[in-house]
Amino acid sequence: MANELRFKTARDLFMACPAVAGDMVAPPTEQPSIEFCRALLAGRVPEEAVTFCAYLLPERAAVWWAHECLTQLTDLLDSGDQELLALVHELVSQPYGHHHGAEVSRAAAMPPTTPAAWIALAAGWRGSGTDTDMAAASHLQSFPAAHAVNAGVLAGLARVALADRFSVLSAFVEMGIQMAEIEALHQSADAY
Repeated sequence: MANELRFKTARDLFMACPAVAGDMVAPPTEQPSIEFCRALLAGRVPEEAVTFCAYLLPERAAVWWAHECLTQLTDLLDSGDQELLALVHELVSQPYGHHHGAEVSRAAAMPPTTPAAWIALAAGWRGSGTDTDMAAASHLQSFPAAHAVNAGVLAGLARVALADRFSVLSAFVEMGIQMAEIEALHQSADAY
């Protein structure tokens, strides 16, 4: 399965997405991407496995993954974050070419201060295409959507009790790995 991922090795991902080096301390290796991700999870800074997943997944899948992670934490999120998650769900459920509404543009234009705000930022960046969307998301130009996905998931994890944090982090990373494998299967099927 790992051979079908969009980045065969960790080094491939770092070469294609240099911004990941700004979000991680771990240097890339020639390990297959999934092995590298699991090694990060077992390493000294397991949160870097979340970062790696954010960059490993295609943008749309990364936003959906972050949405799914945060929906596991709804009891730790306020009503504003829950509204933003509903908006992200609506956006990611729409076809690629669909223009998103003013709500997403407004969400993307606000400074991200909560976990779901980061994910809305990533969703707005991912889908930006109109002049209005681009103007609203201009502050996003300096980093990829994966950066916002990473920040949102890690901000959500920061709200989890310390005693539960590693198990929640592990579940998020395993979900990210499964999504990467599913994306690889879809891409493989589309190639035929």
